[in-house]
Amino acid sequence: MSWVSIEHLLLNPDPGRRVTPDLDHAELCQRALRLAGQLRAQDVQHVALYLEDAADLAIALLGAWLAGVHVLLPADAQAQTRLQLASRIDLWLDVLDPACAAEPLPARALDLDQCRLTLCTSGSSGAAKLIDKSLRQLSNEIDALEQLWGETLGDAVIVASVAAQHIYGLLFRVLWPLCAGRVFLRRAQPFPEDMQRTSLEQPAFAWVASPALLKRMGDNLDWAALQPVRKIFSSGGALPVEAAQLLHARLGQWPTEIYGSSETGGIAWRQGDTSWQPFAGVELDVNAEGALRLTSPYLPVGHCEQTADAVELQADGRFLLRGRLDRIVKLEEKRISLPMLEQTLMAHAWVSDARLGVIQQGRAFLGALLALSPAGVHALRNQGRRSVTDSLRQHLAGHCEAIALPRRWRLLSQLPYSSQGKLAQATIDALLAAPRPTLVEPLSAVERDGEWLLELEVPLDLAHFSGHFPQAPVLPGVVQIDWAQQLARQLIDQLPPRFCGMEVLKFQQLVRPGDRLQLSLRFDASRGKLYFSFHNGDKTCSSGRVLLENPR
Repeated sequence: MSWVSIEHLLLNPDPGRRVTPDLDHAELCQRALRLAGQLRAQDVQHVALYLEDAADLAIALLGAWLAGVHVLLPADAQAQTRLQLASRIDLWLDVLDPACAAEPLPARALDLDQCRLTLCTSGSSGAAKLIDKSLRQLSNEIDALEQLWGETLGDAVIVASVAAQHIYGLLFRVLWPLCAGRVFLRRAQPFPEDMQRTSLEQPAFAWVASPALLKRMGDNLDWAALQPVRKIFSSGGALPVEAAQLLHARLGQWPTEIYGSSETGGIAWRQGDTSWQPFAGVELDVNAEGALRLTSPYLPVGHCEQTADAVELQADGRFLLRGRLDRIVKLEEKRISLPMLEQTLMAHAWVSDARLGVIQQGRAFLGALLALSPAGVHALRNQGRRSVTDSLRQHLAGHCEAIALPRRWRLLSQLPYSSQGKLAQATIDALLAAPRPTLVEPLSAVERDGEWLLELEVPLDLAHFSGHFPQAPVLPGVVQIDWAQQLARQLIDQLPPRFCGMEVLKFQQLVRPGDRLQLSLRFDASRGKLYFSFHNGDKTCSSGRVLLENPR
């Protein structure tokens, strides 16, 4: 094995140097030079690459850079993403022709400052955030990784579970092994069983994985056979301590966690439940809110990057992470902009307002708190809850990956903003974590001559609607009786506790989600009877008497 700097990868093709098990360096160079010729002939200036084959991605990157083409790596291949990026690119490449016959460009060293790469990630405004990198920044990071861990890895084959469209996968499973002369596998292995199978086919191997995969590696794997793994890398989010401890117990080594971002590149690393060690040359500070800011060899010269991560700096130069301060969240190492999803939901005719949050119940997932528009309420009343939420999921599906689709929905007539027009994330998260309502809270309650008059609004998301009936939700009569009793006990002193029966019950008008009701309550103590009636405007919905008495 010998190191080849990234700018020299197209020089001196070496058929004895393996790139993947079925591709050598000479063939990679030939294909990259031909692709460069094709891009130059087509006068392509900006190209988007979305290639799941890591070898094809390496070929396309080198070919584009040689041709002077600016490369953009989309985060996904969704139709909406293609539409948003269309004005920025001349060509979208998601398939490479292995038989490309274009006249190759002459090989030369790449210019580290002129070769550019743009990564795409979600910005806090909701729009895709474009992050520009020079090849020099990437080269600096690759060199640092080799200095730290090259000797440990040796000739290990790189087996990865992560995509190469993002900075971690791009560096660790494509560019770093390409420069080091380590073989890497073309395809990501998304499941633990796939990682085991492909790893055990190699004479030596190392893992480039995510916390999402590592924490799902269970007892069904052959851990004794996997113990020769040279190194386990993890990035995209914090690995749970329990998962790291299990890996240490099973494989005899702590996984190496990488902390960084698309904007910053790598910032620090750690092994086990310890503080983070900054990479060499990374200088750290915090702003007034305690959020990390840094300068780094992986940033433009002179640039100081302000993050939204709260940190605690330690005297020895290491630090502890204390959580994010903005509304970009990570699920299964996917970075998700809550504002972008909220804006997309509010573009639907059924939604007037939306806020999202993360629910931590086993595996983390998103929940959506929605205020339905009049059209949305009409759809709910006439199609049912499942139809509404399925339609909204389908609406979102064209704008995000499946992991970002909410799995829990809470439907309201309006969101609970404070008098200052604020809605705290903690309030959103609490509402999403709570079960769907079964009771109703009075909007007003007034007593007149021994009779209570209440104004009620039937919750849109009442749990009782799901089974009564799924496609035409109707408030069950038994729930109306229960509401009458519970509300009476809140308002009428010394109401007898014992239920003895009901009289002259009448159900005359259906009660639907969002109906505004008037409830009258009167208790005749001499007879032990609670009189109730629900009205919707001038129409009586239900009425009757509940018999109550004190225990003997």
